[in-house]
Formats: sequence, structure tokens, C-alpha cells
Amino acid sequence: MKKVAKKSTGKYVTEKTFNAFEDRFDSSSRAIAQSFADNAEVTSRMLVELKNINAATTLILKEITAIHEDGKKFRENISSLNSDGLSCDRRINNLTIRVEKLESK
Repeated sequence: MKKVAKKSTGKYVTEKTFNAFEDRFDSSSRAIAQSFADNAEVTSRMLVELKNINAATTLILKEITAIHEDGKKFRENISSLNSDGLSCDRRINNLTIRVEKLESK
């Protein structure tokens, strides 16, 4: 079966067809406006969440910096204790050698 296009009876666009087109255009315009409004709302919520994430990231960075500084101070203290321990060991060894020499005399 062949499809046949309907022929319009009038030559000109009537007010009825123009109003139907205008109604469809208005409904499409409202849908587009609603879509933009929805996008604006989603974008504003995302910005609020990003600000919260930024604040949390700043806090985490401060904590990591404090932990790093504490670790640095701890390593400095341990290294000084280690060098003190080594110097004490050397003194003890020197004294042990001197005592052995004195005992042998």
C-alpha cells in the first residue's frame, strides 16, 4: 500500500494552525526554561559541595603538615640521642682498655 501525503485544503496558514504551532513552541520553551532552571539548581548544589570539599582538603593538608613537622622533630631528637649513645660507648670502650692495661701492669 502506497503512502500518500494529505493535501491541505487551503493555500494560506490559518489562525488555527498558527495557534497550534504557537502552543507547541510555548510548551517547548517552557521545557527548555525548566531544564535550564534544573541545571542551575544542580550547579549551585555542586558548588556548595565543592566548597565543603575544599574546606575539608585544607584541614587535611594542615594535619598532614603538622604530622610531617612532628616526625621531623622526632627524627632530630632520635639522631641526637643516637650520637650521644655512640659517644658514651666509645668512652666505655676507652675506659675498658685503660682498666685492662692497668690490670696487666
